[in-house]
Amino acid sequence: MDPIYLRSAGVSLVVNCEAGQAQIAHFGPDLGDALPQLDALTPPIPHSALDVPTVAGLIPQASSGWLGRPGLRGSFLADGRPGYGFSPALRVQEVDVQQSAATITQRDDALGLTIASHLSLHPGGLLELTHTLTNHGTDPYQLDELAAVVPVPRHADEVLDLTGRWCRENHPQRARLRQGTWVRSGRHGRTGHDSSLLVALGTAGFANRSGQVWAAHFGWSGNHEQFVDALADGRRLIGASELLGSGEVILAPGESYSTPAFFVSYSGAGLDGVTEQFYHWFRSRDHHVETTTGRVRPVVLNTWEAVYFDHDLDALTELAAAGAAVGAERFVLDDGWFSSRRDDTSGLGDWVVSDEAWPTGLTPLIEAVNGLGMEFGLWVEPEMVNLDSDVAHAHPDWIVGPDARPGARLPLEWRQQHILDLTHPEAWQHVFDQLDALLRENNIAYLKWDQNRDLTEHGSSGRPSVHRQTWAAYRLLDALRAAHPGVEIESCSSGGARIDLGILERTDRVWASDCNDALERQTIQRWTQAVLPPELVGSHVGPTHSHTTGRIHDISFRAITALFGHFGMEWDIRQASEAERDTLARAIALYKRHRALLHSGTRVNADLTDESLRLHGVVSADRTEGLFAAVSLGTSTAEMPGSVPVPGLDPQRTYRVVVELPTPADADYADTFTQIQPPAWVKKGALTASGAFLEHVGIQLPILNPEHALLLRVSEA
Repeated sequence: MDPIYLRSAGVSLVVNCEAGQAQIAHFGPDLGDALPQLDALTPPIPHSALDVPTVAGLIPQASSGWLGRPGLRGSFLADGRPGYGFSPALRVQEVDVQQSAATITQRDDALGLTIASHLSLHPGGLLELTHTLTNHGTDPYQLDELAAVVPVPRHADEVLDLTGRWCRENHPQRARLRQGTWVRSGRHGRTGHDSSLLVALGTAGFANRSGQVWAAHFGWSGNHEQFVDALADGRRLIGASELLGSGEVILAPGESYSTPAFFVSYSGAGLDGVTEQFYHWFRSRDHHVETTTGRVRPVVLNTWEAVYFDHDLDALTELAAAGAAVGAERFVLDDGWFSSRRDDTSGLGDWVVSDEAWPTGLTPLIEAVNGLGMEFGLWVEPEMVNLDSDVAHAHPDWIVGPDARPGARLPLEWRQQHILDLTHPEAWQHVFDQLDALLRENNIAYLKWDQNRDLTEHGSSGRPSVHRQTWAAYRLLDALRAAHPGVEIESCSSGGARIDLGILERTDRVWASDCNDALERQTIQRWTQAVLPPELVGSHVGPTHSHTTGRIHDISFRAITALFGHFGMEWDIRQASEAERDTLARAIALYKRHRALLHSGTRVNADLTDESLRLHGVVSADRTEGLFAAVSLGTSTAEMPGSVPVPGLDPQRTYRVVVELPTPADADYADTFTQIQPPAWVKKGALTASGAFLEHVGIQLPILNPEHALLLRVSEA
């Protein structure tokens, strides 16, 4: 049988199906037009080993000699107990290849198990892999794990992944890969603040724009594991799987289970090449937000850090007017508008407008907001419930817990709330009906959909149910979007605790973090945007004095940081000084002028030796223009920043570089720099140079004070 050979955008995939066993023989650089010769890849047989070469299959199996982590774990239940079938022998039954995709069906006839594996090499070079397991046997099959894996070469010996916590999501950590199994487990019932949005393996010292990199993302919003299996024989697999509870998935005869999508990227040009592949995939989707709406992303004003639970029509109308005056286009009323919700102890689950807070309903505020030329948005948290709520009093059996018996204990509270069991049909319908009525009865263009706690001890009917709860939440989002196709939905989860490609198939942006501190946001946004394009990442200008860290930052630094995302404000701008409002209005005007570039271009990150300095930007697809931020994260060991590369431009073109923000007209201009005079080109007002010069020689930056930034605009001269 000829190998499966898929090619796209400088990447190729080779799958060998000889001898009835499917295995990925190559995923990496393009191998050219000729069909690969697989004899070159057949390994030798060492001493003290099996008598045939060991196959690292598409589904790694002990029956093929694999001694690492198995791809499928489970067994059939005989008389309700595990009985047989713990070690399947899946062999290729059918192969269907169609242009850039292939489906490989493998079956164990003796057991009655079939796995259909679908591989798509997308036009931008991103690989997507899913498996569907079907039980054709006569007994139930208890599934413990079904993993998606892709082999990587042994010279990919350095691993980078992301971790974090509340208000510090998506921070990188990296180490040299050692023999053994490297595992990251997520048991939060949601993606998790510490979940790795990206796991990357690469050649030693791989960087933003250099080195070979294989990077993976698992598109699932529930419990999961990501891993690298490095065996003693030198082979390495990168993989991921849903982390199932005991007895959580039992397939009756004829039933199937499908894995979440596993996305893998190969780049020969560092991490920026990985980012480019993910951006291409996102922006090629039919339902990508700018594709479906046909418009750019509006400037947001969110009320949370401005008023918290203190809802007053006059105050909020004043806030909306202040937002509209600086250029806001969408006004979002956050927590506190419904039921008994005057603080975070009650009301969750009762999605009806509060008579106490809003005696005449939301209509007066909505009409005031619309009259100012802005859309109206609303905060909801449909998957959660307070014990002090009408729904909890009426239906205590709708609350998730480890024990289904009446009066059994509940999980520990988190932010004084519990989880509503959306796997219960009546509970699901209750939430849908209330939200559907809310959207039908009010002119709401946007929902900020929050989810503020981990799903600890998550059970329904006495069995673990994170898998079913995740799918129930997906179905709820799908149903509401079908009923109200014009409403956009943001995925928020205590900030960035549910950011993955599973939830983003159903939402229009994410809230990257509850932290609006611009210094923290520089790292959070850089690594969130390693996978997600900026139009999907909410990025707001917070208060001068950060509510989550206590730091104080100038308006230019906060505005430049927010510019590289879906721009917004979460600040009582009524309290801003006139100078701050002027700079904020200038930044919003810059965002509106350049958001088509920001939300369609290629993200680039310069490789700098000074860890206190960062330069990142977005370059247009035709490389005629770009917008860059030079950021000082802290004090430097060097007296001057020196020449800094401006990457990603066309080396043959000539460009003009100017400073956009801050300028001498801005109130914080003098505080941004620590120098007697700026570099000559800044003093003159512009620099003209070729793209080759800008990338390989670079430009002299002004000496920035710590925790300040400079916005540069580059355009073809």
